[in-house]
Amino acid sequence: MDKKQLSEREICTQYITPAIAQSGWDIATQVREEFTLTAGRIIVRGKLHTRGQSKRADYVLFYKPNIPIAVVEAKRNDHAVGDGMQQGLGYAALLEVPFVFSSNGDGFLFHNKITTDGVIERELPLEAFPSPETLWQWWAAHKGLSAPQKALVTQDYYGGGGEKTPRYYQLLAINKTTEAIARGQNRILLVMATGTGKTFTAFQIIWRLWKAKAKKRILFLADRNVLVDQTMTNDFKPFGQVMTKIKKRQANKAYEIYLCLYQAVTGSEEEQNIYKQFSPDFFDLIVIDECHRGSAKEDSAWREILEYFSAATQIGLTATPKETKTVSNIDYFGEPIYTYSLREGIDDGFLAPYKVVRIDLDRDLSGWRPDRGMVDIYGNEIEDRIYNQKDFDKKLVLTRRNQLVAEKISEFLKQTNRFDKTIVFCENIDHAQRMRQALINENSDLVAENYKYVMQITGDNAEGKAELDNFIFPESVYPVIVTTSKLMTTGVDAQTCKLIVLDQRIASMTEFKQTIGRGTRINEDYGKYYFTIMDFKKATELFADPDFDGDPVQIYEPKNLDDSPVPPDDADDMADEGSTYPDRGDGAERFGVAEEDEGSAVRRYVVDSVEVRVVAERVLYFDAEGRQITESLKDYTRKQMLGEYASLNDFLSRWSGADKKQAVIEELANQGVFFEALADEVGRDFDPFDLICHVVWDMPPLTRRERADEVRKQNYFTKYGEQARRVLEALLEKYADEGMAQIERPQILNVSPFTEMGTPMEIAWAFGGSTAYLAALQELTQALYSA
Repeated sequence: MDKKQLSEREICTQYITPAIAQSGWDIATQVREEFTLTAGRIIVRGKLHTRGQSKRADYVLFYKPNIPIAVVEAKRNDHAVGDGMQQGLGYAALLEVPFVFSSNGDGFLFHNKITTDGVIERELPLEAFPSPETLWQWWAAHKGLSAPQKALVTQDYYGGGGEKTPRYYQLLAINKTTEAIARGQNRILLVMATGTGKTFTAFQIIWRLWKAKAKKRILFLADRNVLVDQTMTNDFKPFGQVMTKIKKRQANKAYEIYLCLYQAVTGSEEEQNIYKQFSPDFFDLIVIDECHRGSAKEDSAWREILEYFSAATQIGLTATPKETKTVSNIDYFGEPIYTYSLREGIDDGFLAPYKVVRIDLDRDLSGWRPDRGMVDIYGNEIEDRIYNQKDFDKKLVLTRRNQLVAEKISEFLKQTNRFDKTIVFCENIDHAQRMRQALINENSDLVAENYKYVMQITGDNAEGKAELDNFIFPESVYPVIVTTSKLMTTGVDAQTCKLIVLDQRIASMTEFKQTIGRGTRINEDYGKYYFTIMDFKKATELFADPDFDGDPVQIYEPKNLDDSPVPPDDADDMADEGSTYPDRGDGAERFGVAEEDEGSAVRRYVVDSVEVRVVAERVLYFDAEGRQITESLKDYTRKQMLGEYASLNDFLSRWSGADKKQAVIEELANQGVFFEALADEVGRDFDPFDLICHVVWDMPPLTRRERADEVRKQNYFTKYGEQARRVLEALLEKYADEGMAQIERPQILNVSPFTEMGTPMEIAWAFGGSTAYLAALQELTQALYSA
């Protein structure tokens, strides 16, 4: 066969793979074909979702398993040898590898980023592909690695036998950390967004250092019991008998891997500082999980432990490094050695995007002042002043406000799925108790079936904490709705949580990212692709903060009490006229009073006679890059389309040349065209083709029914037999009712009314066979758009 007739895959199999193997690469352990780098961003359209294009390299070459060193991009032989180079360079940038090859089967174009002779790209014959040892020696020399350092950075991962494979960013985090330690760096900060596998990454780092005997006794330090227990039973399980949890204030020195709560080894009294039973040089590696919460403070108990074991290498893990006047991760650990942000996780398709429902209550915006001498339900005279959002549920409880919040949460679930896992973040434990009661009353039918439908999970509630694992496990139905204050803001791996409710004023970007991180995990087996944030206390105004790095796909604010809390599939008004909220100032005052101590006996006035209503509505959308759309929907669509098509003729050419029109529609939707919103604005009876032509080029639109009638007037059906004419008439009617997407579906012949006309095979034979049927369908679509 002519080489130019071979497919890309055949070029790989017959020419590229043999050339790589001939130069000494082990195809089984060092060569990964069609290596997936990203999953493809999840694109949310109303209640539907799809995935964008994933990134997949034709070949990634590994010096050792999980130590990538080169990318090879293949093309058909009718391309030039270097046509895949720019694509390969993009993949190499993600993996941070210096060597890229492009091939069409005739030879290779070799890109050497670290060349010493000034020639970055050169052509090589197939038989001259470099060996793994050659590439590794070049890279090791470029990095200046000594023989002992090379031995450590090439130490094997834990793997094999079906264990999960690290993603590209986890490989980078693990390899960069191992290399830094090999070079003698003793303070390391890793920043990885919630849900991106920090603990799994830490396990692989520890495993490699432990197996290489570079670190022999290791301490994993956390501040929540659930974090330690999850780690031991999941990611750290392979350590087996050499691992222990420090508990009951007992220090057993016979193990190699130790996990503990810092509270378990510290205390206000000297004899409670159990960590001092270990000598200062006992541990040679300490990993601090969620290090933003404690170790950053100079006077914290964490800091005491870290300074006591100062000779040990210390790795801080966090999704949100803290940098304030009194708290600094970077001061202690140094600049992050690697950062994988929330935005990167969402763009790569490894984290769930989210919608935002903003609900503003009248008393939150305008405040409330008691009448002179007014008493609360307990007979306490209420201090005469204006109470506003920063006071509610801290200094003053409006019971009808809690009832309204519970009503809106329940209304949302009733219109989506009443068994979607939901976390309600409250101001404090007292507020969590009240919200639990209000939600129980709003969902009395389901609570009667199982009292665990709504539960309070807070630090003081043993019964609730006992249900935390059941809330986390996807297989467990109950509890469904949990109310909490601080306990669940971090480290709780709730993969199927689909609704995050913020009835809590959030005081920092760190806490905000951690809180919404409870919903960012994806679980495709349970249909979790995106989640919703329902915000009652303006916490999502932090999206405007330049420090925020992962914008929502939609923000929706119901206007009236009777409006549904579920966002419409798309919005009528896309314009953003700016925030309707009053200026909240800067710094600490912006967020009001500090969080009260959970254990303190703060007096709260409780009032049940004040009406509370929903006010304000604003819907915002974000484009494919996560930027907020600030112009009208029509102007935005016009700008997007003219960026792709210079003229109407260009668009018509693309449309008429497409075998399937739905492919063009999906392509435009992925680029940020909101067809559902356009339909709401222009008319829902119009085809996407007419919406685009009308909005962008001011062409008069035809409804789908009008297009179908035009086809009938052309006597288009007369050349077919009676059975075929019935099928075409039914297809035309389907188009008029439901649109082009329906008649292009392969399964269309398996639904009514086609099932009454025969099997798909019998229908196809009415046209002369499946090829002839598809040709007739193609001709019908052309006729529809020739009007």
